Amino acid sequence: MYQESTLETKIAFIAGGTSGINLGIALGLAAVGAKVAVLGRNAEKAQAAATQITEQTGAEAMPLSADVRDPEQVEVALAQVSSKWGKIDILVSGAAGNFPAPAIGISPKGFKTVVDIDLIGTYNVFHLGFKHINKNASLIAISAPQAVMPMPFQAHVCAAKAGINMLVKCLAAEWGPAGIRVNGISPGPIDGTEGMDRLAPTEAMRQHYMQQCSLRRFGDPTDIANAAIYLSCELGNYVNGTILTVDGGTELGDTSADCLSPPAKSKS
Repeated sequence: MYQESTLETKIAFIAGGTSGINLGIALGLAAVGAKVAVLGRNAEKAQAAATQITEQTGAEAMPLSADVRDPEQVEVALAQVSSKWGKIDILVSGAAGNFPAPAIGISPKGFKTVVDIDLIGTYNVFHLGFKHINKNASLIAISAPQAVMPMPFQAHVCAAKAGINMLVKCLAAEWGPAGIRVNGISPGPIDGTEGMDRLAPTEAMRQHYMQQCSLRRFGDPTDIANAAIYLSCELGNYVNGTILTVDGGTELGDTSADCLSPPAKSKS
């Protein structure tokens, strides 16, 4: 039987949900009926995000402040949500760190910081969230093309995101029998986000990344939000252990050749 995408009565928790892609996910989930809790390290940004969600969608939103690297802070935040609203149905881990740098220029502390925020943070949110989630809950980790595509100046991010992809699959295998689905979303170049601004600070760099994308354009946060809605509602209830790539074809590799024009005739 075909289903409509609605998340009415559902409760969502989005770590890193105060800006960029993750705020877009929070807005999308709220727009189709979910109550949304957004967590970030900065309390003022969390409050601003919650206010924006309510003003734009009319949904109830809860601001939370915590560092995903700190298990105790994460546990307190999760408990606040489940205590006020009940068990969590949608748990999104999207907090991330990035700074383009050559591997030789990344200090051990800098490398560890990115791995701690991205990979350890995702483990903390999912591991500690397990006792706060509903049966048949949907867990979503935010990955990136760097998980499968080696990139210069991104050794720390590549390592962290590759770990997230495998963590998703391991948890999906272990928790699937309990009815819990664990998936990832791998966004490509998404316009208007801090991550893209860092990777492509100049117009020349923007054109470079656009040429690496098969569709020759950047995505929008709503593209990722729609993927999260799919994984969170009845439409995706048989999807488990998958990294859903939403990147316009970036992971396809070099697509710079003009494949739509007929090949030139060779001279005999």
